[in-house]
Amino acid sequence: MFKIGDKIIYPMQGAGIIDRVEEKEISQVKCNYFIINMVNNSMQVMIPQDKISTSGIRPISDEETLELVLQSFATNDAQSDDALNYKERYQTNLRKVKSGDLKEGSEVVRDLLLLNSKKPLNSSEKQMLNTAKKLLVGEISLIRNISEAEASNLINSVIA
Repeated sequence: MFKIGDKIIYPMQGAGIIDRVEEKEISQVKCNYFIINMVNNSMQVMIPQDKISTSGIRPISDEETLELVLQSFATNDAQSDDALNYKERYQTNLRKVKSGDLKEGSEVVRDLLLLNSKKPLNSSEKQMLNTAKKLLVGEISLIRNISEAEASNLINSVIA
């Protein structure tokens, strides 16, 4: 399914690159592990090879999907969450971020930025916005082969 060098998204962890496969013995059980270098925080993650399909890891999105996401920012095609109370909105956004899906994560960023322009976000929503934006920046940087600073500038230029 995955091979060394693949660029991946690990939901709630962010973007990474599969560096290598290592055999490790843990609790007297030998198993092959994917070693993934995470882009955002220079951390390495080990995932057992036989658990990779249930881990939620996916390949990064393609350029076409990214273009659709960027267009949704530019057209300000935000969903109105006015009918939702804070808890419902938070749960909806959390589900979207946890999905690891580029489009859903970008919707969280877009919608919370729009909400923030109308009224200040509470601390939980600020944290949600920061997390979702960090994940979005990581994926954009891998898709476009640009730095995270350039990816962040790209988002800011499309939003403005």
